Amino acid sequence: MPTIQRKHTMYHSTVLDADPDTVWATVRDAMQILDIVSPGDLDIHRDVSWVEGGSVDTVPARYDFRLTLNGRLVQQEIAARDEINKTQSYRAVAPTSGVARYEATIRVFPITNDPARSFFDWSRTLEIAEDADLDVVEAIIDVMEKQTDAVRDHFAKTAK
Repeated sequence: MPTIQRKHTMYHSTVLDADPDTVWATVRDAMQILDIVSPGDLDIHRDVSWVEGGSVDTVPARYDFRLTLNGRLVQQEIAARDEINKTQSYRAVAPTSGVARYEATIRVFPITNDPARSFFDWSRTLEIAEDADLDVVEAIIDVMEKQTDAVRDHFAKTAK
């Protein structure tokens, strides 16, 4: 694993075996994408729920979950969504587990010559607190490194 910088950026992308509308209907819902990227024994979260009147169709919309890793509460919010361009940004609303600030964007694009598939990308920026437990931060980043593959694998299973 590379050395963790105080400002850590990540970018992952993949081609999915599903059309953009199918992918978007799933990944725009924070509850569904959290379920996809943290299934069963790889679970990094628990007690996931919309809070403060949030819902899949509300923007901004807050949702909370607890990290299985250390039991800490994670408070995030869907900050922006563009239904036409299939883009959604979200952010942490409170620091936790050594991450002082977190922002991310997911995007779904059509593949012009293959309309039954789509291109998915996920960009993230984490600002690491000065007093962070770097082992915990590294574990969180390690999980994040695998999440785009989990999205790819989810749609590969549903395409069969």
